[in-house]
Amino acid sequence: MTAQTDAVGAYGERVAMRTLALAGLTILDRNWRCAEGEIDLIARDERVIVFCEVKTRRSRWFGQPIDAVTATRVRRLRGAATAWLAAHPQHRGEVRFDVIGVWPQRSGPARVEHVVGAF
Repeated sequence: MTAQTDAVGAYGERVAMRTLALAGLTILDRNWRCAEGEIDLIARDERVIVFCEVKTRRSRWFGQPIDAVTATRVRRLRGAATAWLAAHPQHRGEVRFDVIGVWPQRSGPARVEHVVGAF
């Protein structure tokens, strides 16, 4: 990845974190890594643990953000979520996987699409 790509991704994660917080979710973890992969954001929505994949796009050239969440990525996210739950036994509850797509705009706030229970 280039520094610019990293910066765009980090921006998208900040926007997504703010989106979740404004929706009343509590952020539990960010950029959690394990052998199975990385989880961008982990939050609590009342009794539900939410594992959130964030995809930031500067244009629609590569499609919708949710299109980038392939079957392979879903398997890795599920494995990482299992590892996170094992490492954090104090957090129990129903589990949900969300995807947040972020499109930075030339001016004004980014456009955000939050797909609840994406898979």
